[in-house]
Amino acid sequence: MPPTKSRARGATRTTAAAPAPSQPATETSPDARTLPVLALRDVVFFPNVIMPLLIGRRSSLGALDEAGLGSGDVLLVAQRDASDEEPGGSDLFRTGVIARVIQLSRLPNGGSKVLLEGRERARVTRFVRRRRGILHADVRLDPLVASGHEDARLTDATARRAVALFEEYVELQRRIPSEVIALVQSAVTPERQAYGIAAHVPAALEVRQRILESATLEDAFSAITVLLAGEIEVLRIERKLDDDTRGAMYQTQREFYLQEQLKLIHRELGQDDADDVSELESSLQAKALPEPVRMRVQRELRKLRRMAPTSPEYTVSRNFLDWIGALPWDERTTEALDVAHARRVLDEDHYGLQDVKDRILDFIAVLSLVGRIDGPILCLVGPPGVGKTSLGRSIARALGRKFVRMSLGGVRDEAEIRGHRRTYIGSMPGRVIQAMRKAEVVNPVILLDEIDKLGLDYRGDPAAALLEVLDPEQNSAFNDHYLEVDYDLSQALFLTTANSLATIPDALRDRMEIIRVPGYLDQEKLAIARKYLVPRQLEANGLDVSEVKLDADVLPAILRSYTREAGVRELDRQIAKLARKLARRQAEAGEQTIASQHVTASDLHGMLGVERYDADLASLEDKVGVARGLAYTTAGGETLEIEVSVVRGRGKISLTGTLGDVMKESASAAMSYVRGRADELGVAADFYRTRDIHIHIPDGATPKDGPSAGIAIATAVASALTGIPVRGDLAMTGEITLRGRVLPIGGLKEKSVAAHRNHVVDVIIPHANARDLEELPQEVRDAIRFHPVKTMDEVLKLALRGASPDAAAQRTRKRPRSQAVAAVSAH
Repeated sequence: MPPTKSRARGATRTTAAAPAPSQPATETSPDARTLPVLALRDVVFFPNVIMPLLIGRRSSLGALDEAGLGSGDVLLVAQRDASDEEPGGSDLFRTGVIARVIQLSRLPNGGSKVLLEGRERARVTRFVRRRRGILHADVRLDPLVASGHEDARLTDATARRAVALFEEYVELQRRIPSEVIALVQSAVTPERQAYGIAAHVPAALEVRQRILESATLEDAFSAITVLLAGEIEVLRIERKLDDDTRGAMYQTQREFYLQEQLKLIHRELGQDDADDVSELESSLQAKALPEPVRMRVQRELRKLRRMAPTSPEYTVSRNFLDWIGALPWDERTTEALDVAHARRVLDEDHYGLQDVKDRILDFIAVLSLVGRIDGPILCLVGPPGVGKTSLGRSIARALGRKFVRMSLGGVRDEAEIRGHRRTYIGSMPGRVIQAMRKAEVVNPVILLDEIDKLGLDYRGDPAAALLEVLDPEQNSAFNDHYLEVDYDLSQALFLTTANSLATIPDALRDRMEIIRVPGYLDQEKLAIARKYLVPRQLEANGLDVSEVKLDADVLPAILRSYTREAGVRELDRQIAKLARKLARRQAEAGEQTIASQHVTASDLHGMLGVERYDADLASLEDKVGVARGLAYTTAGGETLEIEVSVVRGRGKISLTGTLGDVMKESASAAMSYVRGRADELGVAADFYRTRDIHIHIPDGATPKDGPSAGIAIATAVASALTGIPVRGDLAMTGEITLRGRVLPIGGLKEKSVAAHRNHVVDVIIPHANARDLEELPQEVRDAIRFHPVKTMDEVLKLALRGASPDAAAQRTRKRPRSQAVAAVSAH
């Protein structure tokens, strides 16, 4: 067996000890001698053993020098305390070994390497210090003697037992050469056998010293027998553990070798391999878990302790407990329930949006008085780019809560919301629980973005799964499929955003309070650009705001010629492009630093390219067969030109422009109305047989649908048949019936903003929508005259320029029928 890696005080053993050759001594040492002392640390030297040592201490080197000047012998004595750097006589054992210096080599570091041969055991009678402070000792020889028993067979039996145990020990140890057994067996005397065995068995310093100090051979062999018996038992256990581990490794991977060995060691010691599980249990106990959840956690912990770490179920249970420990149960942020502070934050981040801000301020005011409110979920509906998502962040900042955004666009699996059951590989909780873990508090602001773009397929309806999440009466006990325990979501503030309500199921829409965010007016866009967009883009592109001057007409020119949107997203991109051009101009100037950069409206063509949109003033002119309708899309409100052409034919009606079924039905209803009012309009009663009518709504590539263009289609058809132009500065919206009644429509705010953006001065709306006028922006109400109507006759009186249906009928009655048909044919 390799030597124990112990270090001597001033001397270090470097290789295995070997018994000295079994030959008689050539000289006889006196019984009493005075020898220099070489103190050893963690090493006990035995007689008849040859072993090299590394010497580094000055006093130890001095002892070797003294030995070289004398007989070449030195006394090797072990220290009682290995940490003692300067041991005295009282710090050393009284029994040591007289050794002969066989070889001495000096090392470059100032130390020495010495090869020593243990000769005889000696006992110290007195320690003295001589010249140069080198410690010497008066010693007398103390050889091992036979026991006092008359029967020497007891000693022989003890010696044979020790040798047999040593043979078994070497066989189990495997790291001791088998030649050592032969050396021990061929020893001349029992004393050499005892010391040869003791030199190769690792043991504590006290045990080895006790063997060295044995009074008789029987005592020495008895101590060696006890030591070998204990070491053999340890080696047998190690062999058993090794065999068991190799057996387990045959069935599992080699990576688990150390883990299995550690588990078996704990099992042999009667301990549980539960350090990691105990740490997990401590962290879960520190959580303020509800009682049902705590009971479930205890069951999982008990099951976890009984399972092997290599089992797949172990990973499933461990992941479940990790999720329970990672979720917030009572951690919360301190809310800033200050209405004035909230108003200031909302005004700093967003321009306008007074309805949304008022609703948030109402919520904060009630929360400050009640302490907790389980109110409806707020749903922000509006076109892209109006700030719905960023408004959620501002609400969180105003409340002093953490903000988490959860995008629902394209989600088609119900398990994305409620999680997967743990029976599936790779299962995990749904997005709601993941958002709570990310927030780390029970009262965050969670924004469910793009809720109108949820999908639906064979895997379930995620919109139906959201019913429990967004219902204040149910979300206090939300049950995720993965956790399978109730989790309280009632303290979280949920906000949702959507571009359109048409795709949101009625049951889900019923759980939300709808707040419409209309498109911005041009004045609002300019204010947002000056206050937010321009400074942000200049700073993002490395420009100083104070060194860039934009003429007053630059931003209106960008807004008018390069954007056509309800929000400000495209406006932000164009301003960013302008800032990049300015940054490039400054970079190309090199060392010639530009003091300031001045941008005029005439510079936009070179910086932003060709103008994308023209101010279509011609569209405000009166035209025959062209009526302006108003439409509501996910991008906001838009104006819609409806063109009607009447030519000779056989009564064919064509509808083009990628129209949906509802719009086609509106066109059919409008045609039926015109046919029913042919006499009043002065149109030949059989025009639907002799004329082909083509109804087209540009642009053709954009799908269009909805009933609100009904009165505009009827007006365009009536204008084309009668030849009376439609007012170009007027727009209209409303659903038509076969009897000419005008029914209410939706999206009046967005449509009115679009009419204002396109310089329309008169708008015809259903009479039932007159109550919605108060919700329109003040700028729109000041710039547009709204005309609530109940019937289609009122629409024609307002829309047809310079003529009314009654006047047209009078003209028709005054002229022959053939002339009336000719008038229709001319148009």
